[in-house]
Formats: sequence, structure tokens, C-alpha cells
Amino acid sequence: MTLEQLRTFLWVAKLGGVRRAAARLNLSQPAVSTRIATLEAQLHARLFDRLPGRLVLTREGQSLLTYAEQMLFVEEEIRKQVADRSGLSGLFRIGASETVAQSWLPAFLKAISAAFPQVRLDLTVDISLNLRAMLLERRVDLAFLMGPVSEFTVVNHDLPAFGLRWFKAAGAGRIDLTRTPVISYAAQTRPHRELAEMLARAHGPGVRIYTSASLSASLRMIAEGVAVGPYPAAIARAALAEGRVEAFDPGLPVSPLRFTASHLTEPRNHLAETGAELAVDVARRWQADGG
Repeated sequence: MTLEQLRTFLWVAKLGGVRRAAARLNLSQPAVSTRIATLEAQLHARLFDRLPGRLVLTREGQSLLTYAEQMLFVEEEIRKQVADRSGLSGLFRIGASETVAQSWLPAFLKAISAAFPQVRLDLTVDISLNLRAMLLERRVDLAFLMGPVSEFTVVNHDLPAFGLRWFKAAGAGRIDLTRTPVISYAAQTRPHRELAEMLARAHGPGVRIYTSASLSASLRMIAEGVAVGPYPAAIARAALAEGRVEAFDPGLPVSPLRFTASHLTEPRNHLAETGAELAVDVARRWQADGG
């Protein structure tokens, strides 16, 4: 019995199938099936019941799962406390919201690459709603999203918040929000919902709200005078310095955007744990340096 067999067994058990486990482990499906078959032969026990479309743990499989989790927990602790980071390899899947991608994410990717030079990085940029689903479905190892993720299987590390200010095109003059469209985050996001409710209370239901998942597109629309809107102040600094936009106060304060670095607790993932801690440090330094 080897740790690789146990790791393969653990992922098949967690994901409920050979195909998904093979994708997670970057192995072929026959290789995963062979490891499971070999492990069952060595233990003289059937670990899974083969049902249509999925595998279900047997009583013996449930017992082994507990031991496998303990052994792999110890392995990850050894990796974290003893192993040389430069020798670790594998695929590290990161999901990030565009707010993070447009701010401190490049500095984080540089730092994680320096800390783990043999690790391959896979980056997905998406809205927080989708990133949450990807994390819970184990399609990313670490997610930087508007959090926290309220699931007992997830650890959330608080990241520095992004303060929002209202912006308009430079020289646009007085803004009437009942006539000028407001640009917001994507419709499925918490900031969009909160903004829509606030505008409806203040000006009625007639305010036009444009939505965009792209911060760069939103800022371009603001700079061109198409719309106004609350925008992360740290990301708007360049546009302010270039004289393309200016801040204004419509009398509607907006809450900061709060993000977390979130990862699953099981199976334990040294890269995810270390990456989350590193992200907090990088984000704090980025904010302290003025972005």
C-alpha cells in the first residue's frame, strides 16, 4: 500500500467517480482504476460499490477513508513543516475575481511562483458566485472571492477590503442619477444587489443600472461619459491621475468590497494553505504601498 494509492482512493471517494478523480490528479482513467483495483487486491476488500454513474463507498471503504485522511494529513504537515518548497511540484489551481486580478494578483502570482518554482499554476478569473461553485466542486484549490464562503468544509482568510468611491467622466458636471445610468458589477453579485436596493430607496425604481463583469470595461464606460458608478478607488488611481475620471458624491455611500482567500479543509492541501497565507501578506503590502 502506498501513499499514492491512498491519495487516489481519497479523491475517488471525495469526487464520487474515476473520471473526476483522474482529472483532479492529472492521471488517465485507467491509471486511477488500476490503483484502486490494486489497493482492493492488497486489502482483500471491496472499497466501492459500482452504481450507475457513480461509486459509493462500502463499509470497508468508509473505514479506510478515515485512515487515509489521517495519513495524508500527516503527509501535508510534513510538506509544510519540513519539506523544501523548491522541490514541490504539481498543478495549483487558483480562482480570482477581477477586482483581485486587477490589483494585487500579479504580485501574488510572482510570490507563489518564487516560493514553489516547480509548481504549475492554472488561473481562472470569474465572478465570485462562479468561483464559489468551482471551489465547492473542487475545480479550484484556492479562491479569491467576495466572501466568506459559509460552508463548514471551507476555511476563509480575510483579505484587505476595497473601498468604493463614486466616479464620473472628468468635467461631466452635476450628475442626476434619475437621468444618468449607473454601471455596476454583474447582476448575480452582492454589490449589484445592494446598489440596486439603495438606488431604488433613494430615487425610485426608474434608475437605469448597467451591469458588467469587467472592471476595465466599466471604468472605460465611466471615462467616456456613458455611465457613472461606484468603483474600487485603488484600481481607479491611474484613471484619476490621467484625468479621465473624477470622484463625486451623490450622497449614497457604498459598502467596501470584502474578499477572502478560501480553500477546502479536506483533503488537506499544503499549497492552498500556504497560498492563502501568502495572499493575505501580499494584499496587505499592496494596500500599504498605495496599490
